Amino acid sequence: MSEEIIKFKVLKIFGPQIIKTRIPKIIIESMNNYTLEVLNNQKKSKELDAGNTLAGNVTQEFLLEESWIKNSGWLNFLYSLSNDVMKILLKKEIKQFNITSSWIVRQFQNEYNPLHNHSGHLSGVGYLKVPSNFGDTIQKKDAFRNKNGQITFAHGSKQFLCDATIDIIPEVGDLYLFPSYLLHAVNPYYNSNEERRSVSFNAIVDENISQNV
Repeated sequence: MSEEIIKFKVLKIFGPQIIKTRIPKIIIESMNNYTLEVLNNQKKSKELDAGNTLAGNVTQEFLLEESWIKNSGWLNFLYSLSNDVMKILLKKEIKQFNITSSWIVRQFQNEYNPLHNHSGHLSGVGYLKVPSNFGDTIQKKDAFRNKNGQITFAHGSKQFLCDATIDIIPEVGDLYLFPSYLLHAVNPYYNSNEERRSVSFNAIVDENISQNV
């Protein structure tokens, strides 16, 4: 394992914390190549299909094979990131880190992912492909209020000086790490035939750490 600290920043100070970092370019390229491999192999597409077990109303969701997760560097990267985060936030080192599942989500215009949470202790979502334009809103709202194609995290209710939601514009290479119970949803987008492609994962960590997540 590399001793180099992975750069990240905390997006929320109170309540569940969301960690933002960057996926190494080599892993992004590998994931996109793997996606093409699955798309061109009808048998593999069927074997890895996870659409019936996941929340999304999207074109395709398929699992990453366990061997690929290990050999591609995806597992090592997520372990190193999670361990660095826990050292800084909780002053604890991860002894157990198991990815229970990781999958690719292929979303196109008019599709969405409803409000849901994940299993395990830690989850994350990263972006592999993003449309150049998510389209206008029906009422032609300004860019700040146009939530097309964005991911929304929700927790609790709005209070004084504290919002209950945070909306994030996806950008290729960005990865967000968060506790698995944190509710989130993905909005549909319009006027684009381009794909919005993301990767997600669920992981289990040590009990003495997960009780603080």
